[in-house]
Amino acid sequence: MPEPQTLAQDLTSYCALGGVLPDLPSIIQNNLNPSFELRPYQIEAFRRLVYLLNNPHLRQKPAQLLFHMATGSGKTLIMAGAILYLYALGYRNFLFFVNSANIINKTKDNFLNSQSIKYLFNEIIAVLDKKITVREIDNFQHGHNEDINIIFSTIQGLHSRLNTPRENTVTYEDFADQKIALISDEAHHINADTKNKKQSAEELEEIVSWEGTVSRIFRQNPDNILLEFTATAGLDAERSVWDKYFDKIIFDYPLKKFREDGYSKEVKVLQADLKPLDRALQALLLNQYRRKIFEKNKLLIKPALLFKSKTIADSRSFYGEFCAKIAGLKAADLERFNAADNPIVSKIFAYLKENKISAADLAAELKNDFAPEKCIVVNSQEESEAKQIAVNTLEDPRNEYRAIFAVDKLNEGWDVLNLFDIVRLYNTRDAKQGKPGRTTIREAQLIGRGARYCPFVLTDRAAKYSRKFDQDAENELRVCEELYYHSEHNPDYIAELNKALEEIGIKARTKKEIPLRLKEDFKASEFYQRGFIFLNERRKYDRAQIKSLPTASLAAAHKIKLRTGRIGADALFDNALKDHLLKLQTVNETRQKDYFLLDFGLSVIRKALHRLPFYDFNNLQAFLPSVRSLRDFITNKNFLGGVRLEVTGGAQAENLTPRQKLDIAVEVLAKISADIISNKIEYQGTKEFKPAAVKSCFKDKKLEINVPEDSDQERGVGQSVTPNPQYRLDLSNKDWYAFTDNYGTSEEKALVKFINKTYETLKSKYDIIYLLRNERFFQLYNFADGRPFEPDFVLFLARQNAGESLHYQIFIEPKGNQLLEKDKWKEEYLRSLKENTRIQQVWRNKKYIVWGLPFFNEKYRELSFPEAFAETVK
Repeated sequence: MPEPQTLAQDLTSYCALGGVLPDLPSIIQNNLNPSFELRPYQIEAFRRLVYLLNNPHLRQKPAQLLFHMATGSGKTLIMAGAILYLYALGYRNFLFFVNSANIINKTKDNFLNSQSIKYLFNEIIAVLDKKITVREIDNFQHGHNEDINIIFSTIQGLHSRLNTPRENTVTYEDFADQKIALISDEAHHINADTKNKKQSAEELEEIVSWEGTVSRIFRQNPDNILLEFTATAGLDAERSVWDKYFDKIIFDYPLKKFREDGYSKEVKVLQADLKPLDRALQALLLNQYRRKIFEKNKLLIKPALLFKSKTIADSRSFYGEFCAKIAGLKAADLERFNAADNPIVSKIFAYLKENKISAADLAAELKNDFAPEKCIVVNSQEESEAKQIAVNTLEDPRNEYRAIFAVDKLNEGWDVLNLFDIVRLYNTRDAKQGKPGRTTIREAQLIGRGARYCPFVLTDRAAKYSRKFDQDAENELRVCEELYYHSEHNPDYIAELNKALEEIGIKARTKKEIPLRLKEDFKASEFYQRGFIFLNERRKYDRAQIKSLPTASLAAAHKIKLRTGRIGADALFDNALKDHLLKLQTVNETRQKDYFLLDFGLSVIRKALHRLPFYDFNNLQAFLPSVRSLRDFITNKNFLGGVRLEVTGGAQAENLTPRQKLDIAVEVLAKISADIISNKIEYQGTKEFKPAAVKSCFKDKKLEINVPEDSDQERGVGQSVTPNPQYRLDLSNKDWYAFTDNYGTSEEKALVKFINKTYETLKSKYDIIYLLRNERFFQLYNFADGRPFEPDFVLFLARQNAGESLHYQIFIEPKGNQLLEKDKWKEEYLRSLKENTRIQQVWRNKKYIVWGLPFFNEKYRELSFPEAFAETVK
């Protein structure tokens, strides 16, 4: 009998069959820290939660849900958003628990300290007319009914407090008297009983344990909710865990998918036949080189590194040896690495030579950057707890630590983005029968934690939170997307480590490095040497140009329905009385009156604005800089002075009381604030397209392609040699295809075959025909919001027309079936190019034209794309 689908798989199937999940609620969107840009998978997780909690057929009571999400994927941000949404559902009391005191301290900082760089909430948390505070409490009797009240506890501490109750601490009764939301981080730790196969069913019921304590709390009230978060649920390893969670796992985003989506660093293992101290110095060289590359690109990022010892005694000893060596560091200590037979080390010294940085100057830098006050030791439990905040805010510019010395106190719950090097200072193995041992697996998990992507933005590449150079492996910034694990030369250990890294998903089992080359004939062509590609730019949106409320707030009257006091006439009344009541209600409900919001008076509107924190004047001006004063905002017809209302109710609709006016004003102003926030955009794409030399845009490069397991994918396979005859095409003799081969997906190969089929028709009309694949060579920017877009192909066509040469540039995007709807905005953008693109025509007898085509899809656009293509090129 086949295994049942998990809840997450059911939800995926529901969407695949056309089911629609709710939009991201505004309470989440508006109240999370805006500096944390929500990623697509995080939005998907929230939408699933909202859908399930509002679906009585799916929601169990009490509700238990598991978010199985990769290390570094932002589980704590999902927790914060879930808390906000549960607040909207009436939950006020939350219990956060985890197995480690270190994680408790870190999470408190993220939830409560608004000065922390990892604070999760917006500066002001507001729901309608209420400003909300996130409070830490000891028991729920001390909670505030309008705020978010959180008890933070370890599992062990919670178990102790509940089973040996004391005065003023939380009790089991707290959970029966009111509905509670329980948030469990590193939730695999509460499954001790589930995994224990030695106990009988009766013993499992009776045992007083961590899992039993959590279960007892959870079942105190049918409205309780338990949200569990972990990266290592162990669903595959333990049948009992699968049975417990298969109908509770709402979102599954493993480390492998996290890496494939580009949200992690690429992991490199650097073996060196060096003593531990020399291996550490080589790692320092690489770490400092990375810092220089960041600085060269005007990025204020401080790379850190970790020295990992086997024992605390070894770590303390090495720390002393390291500090002594750095204090007396000489140029000769660094110069001897120049002979190392390793590409990255050679690249470092080539950079130093090119930039005239002497070994003596570099030694002086390292003495300063890795002085004792910039090194931190976290070996013992006491050290770890005391320094937890410091090691969890390494990327804070105010945090000067560069080097961390540890054994294994940072293996779980450590959130760091700017860790780029881990140095293994021992050389032991514990593999058995060819399988990685426990130590190696823990090392792989540590690497997984360090492989969180360190976000940065470049002027020419808009993606911040994902890798940018998979398709440009020779770019100097590639090293800033890599985590290096420095180990002694030990091939057996490295093989075991690579196997462990592949098993947890942070390293691809198969990776291809492919040289992407332009044909020599194309390089010599007049088009390549002198031709242009026209691209737009992304510019910061100037909000000072906003002179009114969003159209949604002003275009139509806001419909307000007053409470009529309607009575549900039923068997309590005789038929005559029911008819009379219904007639009265019909008359009452047809009363309607139109107002301007300003008709309610300045004092009412000011009072309503005061109730909504969004309308604090400083905050309002951040969204609408053209507003000169609160009075101007209220009276100006482009703002509140132009807001119309349509009030429906009984006779009272025509004679509103002051209280009704205030309530209506608050309701309408809350809607308008949501419109303003949703209308806030940071960037716009320019409609002016500027020329860039084809020669400077398209170049030879090296591609790095990770091949998914058990995959017959076309990506990474040359079109000239693919074993699939449906897509095979020898491109070596196709002058119109600029590259020596096409390594794209099946849809991309199908497009190339389509162009090949239409080439003779094109040749009869055009003198120049070139198709170029965009392997991260350029980006376009959506006009409305500046979102970056990299169309897969650009087709260049040129012909003579009445003494003038016409140069056409047509962007084409093949799209897989699963992405046709999701990426619809890209298609709309491409369709809009013909009408919206502006090019300053400054060339005599030459005219340049930029167009876009609808998506190419072999199955679903079999007829519509050829028609659109023929219409465009005719």
